[in-house]
Amino acid sequence: MAKKYEIRTTRHFSEEHKRQVVNEIETCVLSVSQASREYQVSVQSIYKWLYKYSRYLRKQSRIVVEKQSEEKRRLELKKENDNLHKVIGQKQLQIDFLEKLIEMASNELDIDIKKNFGSK
Repeated sequence: MAKKYEIRTTRHFSEEHKRQVVNEIETCVLSVSQASREYQVSVQSIYKWLYKYSRYLRKQSRIVVEKQSEEKRRLELKKENDNLHKVIGQKQLQIDFLEKLIEMASNELDIDIKKNFGSK
């Protein structure tokens, strides 16, 4: 018995027709499955039309929340680090100033203040 081969026909729909189908779905005249049956188009094709021509439906994109929060945390840590460097610099200036003051007082009083500081 010989096999019968069917020639598969390829249908191309105009952009206007696609927009009309999308509009019918958006206005709730038809559901996606009803439009698929009525126009004899696969559901996948109708969803492609919806993603392309719909005013409301967009293909969902994946949002990575951790990346934004990590970036925010990194910026906060950098700001805190800069503040700590500033505080350390100010404290070092104070230490240098006080050491110079002790040195000048020691020279003027002819006493080693650092050495005699702990004695009574």
